[in-house]
Amino acid sequence: MNLSELTTESADPRFAGIDRMTVAELAATMNGADATVPGAVAKALPQITPAIEAAAERMKAGGRLVYVGAGTPGRLGVLDASECPPTFGTPPEQVFAIIAGGESAIVSPCEGAEDDPDAAVKAIDAAGIGPLDTVVGIASSGRTPFVISAVRHARERGALTVGLSCNAGTPLSDEAEHAIEVLVGPEVLSGSTRLRAGTAQKLVLNMFSTIVMVQLGKTYGNLMVDVKASNGKLRERAVRIVRTITGAGRDEALAVLDRNGFNVKQAVVASRFDLNPQDAATRLARSGGRLRTALGEQV
Repeated sequence: MNLSELTTESADPRFAGIDRMTVAELAATMNGADATVPGAVAKALPQITPAIEAAAERMKAGGRLVYVGAGTPGRLGVLDASECPPTFGTPPEQVFAIIAGGESAIVSPCEGAEDDPDAAVKAIDAAGIGPLDTVVGIASSGRTPFVISAVRHARERGALTVGLSCNAGTPLSDEAEHAIEVLVGPEVLSGSTRLRAGTAQKLVLNMFSTIVMVQLGKTYGNLMVDVKASNGKLRERAVRIVRTITGAGRDEALAVLDRNGFNVKQAVVASRFDLNPQDAATRLARSGGRLRTALGEQV
């Protein structure tokens, strides 16, 4: 691997004096550099959009969304996947991440694990990756052996594969069915891809999981109607959502949620049509879990 060929590893002369800057100057410099990331993501939208569309179709058929990465990209995948169950009510196995080095690598760096392609093959096999699944390989360099091997093997097993990197013309892009290359340029701290590259990857993963879930009917407008009300804040959010959709008062919304096990969708259906929990659940199920359909509204 010739690191000098990678834009993400280049040293930008504009940042050569950061160790001589004041805190205010350095903060402004980093903020200015970070501000360029959304533009880089925007340029990659023609690559991002078809990848999400293809993933959504497979997930509608029962597939899973699987992130694969090492180091910072792996942790970003873990973060995005872990936020799906409380936000969208997904089971943990529907969206999950494979990180080089295993779970311990989430908090303890295991940098050598990224160079083990055989471990990636075993991880893909252990996850039972198949034709309905979408595997998103994340690697800033686009050359991480673990990620490339995982994407290659997942594709051999029939999965939809996506390669997300921050360099152009990478080996990861060559292996994936859908290549997403977000060209953020050199980092403020040369080679530290947890900075702009990491921010770009987080933005793309935000799009990936959120848009897929919208396509699966996990939202009503911009309301997270599949939220799992597992703590006080989320219970209060569930109450506000029911009130927003139905126009009910707080006490009424709280009561219908309580009767329906704090299932927001079911509570809304029950409130709108004055149904008991069982009948509300049946109506929702017949609508494929899509609240707008269950309410008889145009999708």
